[in-house]
Amino acid sequence: MNSPLSSSPPAHDTPDGRRDLALTPVGEPPHLRADAARNRSRLLEVAARLAAERGAANLTMEAVALAAQVGKGTVFRRFGDRTGLLMALLDHHERQLQTRFLTGPAPLGPDAPALERLRAFGAAVIRHEHTHRDLYLAAHAESGRRHTSPAYVLRLTHVTLLLRQARTAGDTELVAHTLLGYLDPTLVHHLLTRRGLSLDRLESGWYDLVARYTS
Repeated sequence: MNSPLSSSPPAHDTPDGRRDLALTPVGEPPHLRADAARNRSRLLEVAARLAAERGAANLTMEAVALAAQVGKGTVFRRFGDRTGLLMALLDHHERQLQTRFLTGPAPLGPDAPALERLRAFGAAVIRHEHTHRDLYLAAHAESGRRHTSPAYVLRLTHVTLLLRQARTAGDTELVAHTLLGYLDPTLVHHLLTRRGLSLDRLESGWYDLVARYTS
């Protein structure tokens, strides 16, 4: 998730004066020289192995440098900080999800009506983040950049666009933020582990929330 950060959905003016959202994938690695790209990939491979062995919460920049047999400064230069490293590890998984809701089959992909896609989106995110919860929880526990990360901005843009297509009343961007708050991985993890809710119940709650905002 090393794309330029943005705090709001990308948009441009339409002929009728409305702000039209531009929906494009994010999270691609930065353009690097071939040797730098190979080094970055190697560091991510090492980090992924360590995260699998020790848990993402225990992953450190020092451990990655030691296992990769490079200086700690090399890891910091490539990823910025520990949160940057964790977010980079999430890139691959996040791009898979983005592909599904941007170009995948219905009901999540573009061939379904907006309201069906919105319902499917929440369920897909809940399942996706639960599958990769270790990384998501470790990354978001330290990150103050959650709402400006490229992945969140794309999700916000996507949900806002679907709300507009479904002709939802009110401020659709604020409604989108509210809906995405329900999908926060730390909240979902709390509800599943501390409150004992099931994934099916969380999905039903998402459908109910969407219905309340779009009816």
